[in-house]
Amino acid sequence: MHDTKLKSYFWFLLDVLLLVFIVCALFYAIPAIRKFGKSFSPARTIVVSAEGKTIAVPDIAELSFSVVSQGKNPSDLSESNSQKMNAVAEFVKGEGIADEDIKTTAYSLSPSYRHDYSTQRNFITGYSLTQTLTIKVRELDKVANIIAGLTPLGVNQIGGVNFTVEDPERYLSDARKNAFEKVQIKAREIAEDAGVLLGDVVNASEYQNYPPVPYLMSASAEALGRGGSSAPTVPTIEPGTTEVTLNVSVTYEIR
Repeated sequence: MHDTKLKSYFWFLLDVLLLVFIVCALFYAIPAIRKFGKSFSPARTIVVSAEGKTIAVPDIAELSFSVVSQGKNPSDLSESNSQKMNAVAEFVKGEGIADEDIKTTAYSLSPSYRHDYSTQRNFITGYSLTQTLTIKVRELDKVANIIAGLTPLGVNQIGGVNFTVEDPERYLSDARKNAFEKVQIKAREIAEDAGVLLGDVVNASEYQNYPPVPYLMSASAEALGRGGSSAPTVPTIEPGTTEVTLNVSVTYEIR
């Protein structure tokens, strides 16, 4: 009688354990196996690429310019350059350039040497001081007047004008939408021609290209009115537009 009860308990516990195992398999093991299986790339896929485009209109001009001075005394050079740069800073502020859009991007003092062949030694004959300021001009119609007004204040080296946009992402977003529309059309055409059905998107990637719009110019004192003319010449500068492109690549599962 005692053995019969033990056997009954044994089979009851075994049934309970089996039931627990089945429940765990249904709610934990099988979903985990499915998730693990989905981590592998499907055996049958197609990769479709397309390029999206949109036109960007620049709304910012970045302008870099320098005061380059030469002399024998570094202190005198520093004082002279600072006076000129202070006058330049006041000028561009008067043209509506905010303090946060004015930045000193270079300050370098380098000696000039002369070689004495009799003693085979180098001697310092003077110094060259370069101080560079970079500004952002948000009212593009002021760019030409600002450039023309720099040389009378002592600016003797002007780099190129870089036109760019404040928020490139909004243009990239348009290009991205255009690219994915092309990908979807292309993918459906490929699947139809191949006699297969498109499944889920397995992977998607993008490569963006938004170049700034450079306006290269040579700027000497003579070219901008320091060579004898009574007033500086106002250069003609047009920001134009630039094409923003973005490439996307999408991998589809096929059935």
